[in-house]
Amino acid sequence: MKILILGGYGTFGGRLAYLLADDKRLTLLIAGRSKQKADAFCKQLPAGAEKIPLFFDRNENVEAQIKDINPNLAVDATGPFQSYGEDPYRVVKACIANNVDYMDLADGSDFVKNISQFDEQSKAKNIFVLSGVSSFPVLSASVMRRLSKGLIQINTIKAGIAPSPYAGVGLNVIRAITTYAGKRLPLIRNKQKSFGYALTETMRYTICPPGHLPLNNTLFSLVDVPDLQVLPELWPELDSIWVGAGPVPEVLHRMLIGLAWLVRIKLLPSLLPFASLFHFVINILRWGEHRGGMFVLIEGLDGNGKKIERSWHLIAAGNDGPFIPSMAVEAIVRRSLSGKKPASGARPATQDLELEDYETIFRTRTIYTGQREWREDTNQELLYRRLLGDAWESLPEPLIKLHSCKKAEGLAKVEVGKNLLSRLIAKLFGFPEAGQDIPVQVSFQQKDGGELWQRTFAGKSFSSFQSEGHGLSERLLSERFGLITFGMALVVESGKKLSLIIRRWSIFGVSLPLVLAPTGDSFEHVVDGRFCFNVEIKYPIIGLIVRYQGWLVPKE
Repeated sequence: MKILILGGYGTFGGRLAYLLADDKRLTLLIAGRSKQKADAFCKQLPAGAEKIPLFFDRNENVEAQIKDINPNLAVDATGPFQSYGEDPYRVVKACIANNVDYMDLADGSDFVKNISQFDEQSKAKNIFVLSGVSSFPVLSASVMRRLSKGLIQINTIKAGIAPSPYAGVGLNVIRAITTYAGKRLPLIRNKQKSFGYALTETMRYTICPPGHLPLNNTLFSLVDVPDLQVLPELWPELDSIWVGAGPVPEVLHRMLIGLAWLVRIKLLPSLLPFASLFHFVINILRWGEHRGGMFVLIEGLDGNGKKIERSWHLIAAGNDGPFIPSMAVEAIVRRSLSGKKPASGARPATQDLELEDYETIFRTRTIYTGQREWREDTNQELLYRRLLGDAWESLPEPLIKLHSCKKAEGLAKVEVGKNLLSRLIAKLFGFPEAGQDIPVQVSFQQKDGGELWQRTFAGKSFSSFQSEGHGLSERLLSERFGLITFGMALVVESGKKLSLIIRRWSIFGVSLPLVLAPTGDSFEHVVDGRFCFNVEIKYPIIGLIVRYQGWLVPKE
């Protein structure tokens, strides 16, 4: 198969080329307005497919250029699709004229929705023309089908993508955003066609596949994606739909929101003139974790007519996340090579892949997904079960029993820091004194939607209150020791170990920088069939404050 990738050495086209480069059945035609850049890029690709650099200018006679190249498939990965000029579908028309299958990674809602105008022509030529073959709307639509199983009604869709600050944002992506920032976007609200103002409408959300380390609570802004127009056609009973992007660092995101407001109130005609500046800044001023994520949330009614909320979460570590937008094209190409070519016709590609197709690719990378569910009776569940969701069932039986009981007892070993300051801190919080084989009793009292934990070491007690975090601590276990509160992630490691990782902390309700938080390795696991614990509290410069480890068995 000869695949022409327009923008083949650009951000998304280049990543698609990397995904396909190892397949010897393919010839990749890496095309752009600089053959020199295309040639240099081809030399960087892994061995396997044949790679040929080409000059291609979409502003010239596109039909003649495609005829000369004669590919089996053309993939348009250029953009911005929101500003393709007076004839935005010239590449599509050229492919139809030359009997060439076509896909694009378009993110413009109007562009993707209106691709269906070429349906009859494509079927007459027995070729497929698929638009929006990217995370939105292909991955999001496949997730929607998974989440909606068993529901009799879907009322609301909310979704968002939070790229890693190190993902590398292309100039065309920035141009696309600046063309619509602060301007009206068509969407569904209150079961009616309405509009929202791009970037100026926001929401916060925490992406956290059950049992994994969550992303920080993220600010999302409304963006133009095909979902806003094509998903209501698949689920016509929708009350509302909203899709946002959550770039970080948040301070730069908030600056962009402020500028979008200037467009909304008509003090600026557009942010497009600033696209190059924004592109430079966002790729220079970046910090934070090299992880990104995506979520899809639906609200509706289950088979009994009761309210239900389901959400799907994805987190990608390191450099794997930036490849996700190009994976839909990769999956369709590989399906075609195995004889499962898409049906002819022109359409948004919302039903050409299922979530299983993505999950096959995700398993080969550091990409983690999971599903959460909330019902009217969810708040009555055990605290750890609510927080862990589906990951609760993967815990070893002794951990499940311990977190389901009211009292437990066992033995512990306690170590306390050697310096005076660490000892003073340990006494201030009532931590146990050093010793071996110390009798331990722990009681768990249900209270105010949380749990009061009272720990007694050799007759000396101290307590803390654990609850479900909210706001910026959403998806975290909130544990309060007097005036200090910690927000901790519950991370299940290989189904054998439950780690508690500090992600936020505050004193007197005032959030403090994480870099100043206490550290230490705290986890629960199983040894010889018994629940075992390891709690370690250290502080920079001061060193160890306390470490207690041992085992517990439920008393009832």
